[in-house]
Amino acid sequence: MRWQMGRRSDNVEDRRGQEADLGGGPGLRIPLGKGLGGGIGTIVIVLFLLYMGVDPSVLFQDGSAPAPTTQHSTAVSGNGDSRGDTAKDFASVVLADTEDTWGQIFKERGERYQPPTLVIYDNSVNSGCGAASSGAGPFYCPTDQKLYLDLSFFDELSQRFGASGDFADAYVIAHEVGHHVQNLLGISDKVQAYREEHSTSEANHASVMLELQADCLAGVWAAHADRSRHILESGDLQEALSAASAVGDDRLQRRSGGGIHPDSFTHGTSEQRTRWFQTGFQKGTLESCNTFSASNL
Repeated sequence: MRWQMGRRSDNVEDRRGQEADLGGGPGLRIPLGKGLGGGIGTIVIVLFLLYMGVDPSVLFQDGSAPAPTTQHSTAVSGNGDSRGDTAKDFASVVLADTEDTWGQIFKERGERYQPPTLVIYDNSVNSGCGAASSGAGPFYCPTDQKLYLDLSFFDELSQRFGASGDFADAYVIAHEVGHHVQNLLGISDKVQAYREEHSTSEANHASVMLELQADCLAGVWAAHADRSRHILESGDLQEALSAASAVGDDRLQRRSGGGIHPDSFTHGTSEQRTRWFQTGFQKGTLESCNTFSASNL
């Protein structure tokens, strides 16, 4: 991916060196509530707990208010870590590119795009949706309209899930920005209202449609960014597809050693996730990402 000469975003908040107070309650709060801004990595934890026979509800508390933040003077902020600074620089460029892309798309629709803030952190973080450990993976919180990313997730994506490359990492950010776009368009609220009024299996299916749409929106960004700024290099598209495939529900359940349980899917299969990213990339329009009316997810 040609990113080094790209514009850097001003909407990056560096909280490395800070720790969230996860409290002593029944469990840490993973932001999966209002707006369904769940992260790519969260499903890994939930599936593992299901396989181990643990009720995943122990992970969740009311995320209506963030827990207080505590400073740790001995923590390393990453300012002297060249690898960490490179990853931050990369994330800033990708975020800026999504700002330019979605800003233009919204302008063509006669609307104004309000960019999200990217919060980078290590270990744990407080958000408008509650406090979370980095084990929850990257996530978007609709309450404060911020993306949360522990940069070490890029290493995990490569080493644990076998999806390496800078465009695989860019896909992760673009997917979470896709959730922000859904939030701005009012889609997230509608899906959340639907989920609250239907059965667990129906609610999970709605979540799958929302997540697949975010994958498609990531593809839309990639298409527009490459068309306008020629950011893609040989192999980049395959890197993104590998990342999308790596976090498919069926693949994650298979990795856990348990059976495949489609009713428990919340993000979609590997095939679905790669196909919807490709749909967004090939067609490049918001309309092409209407997973809610698709005859075949």
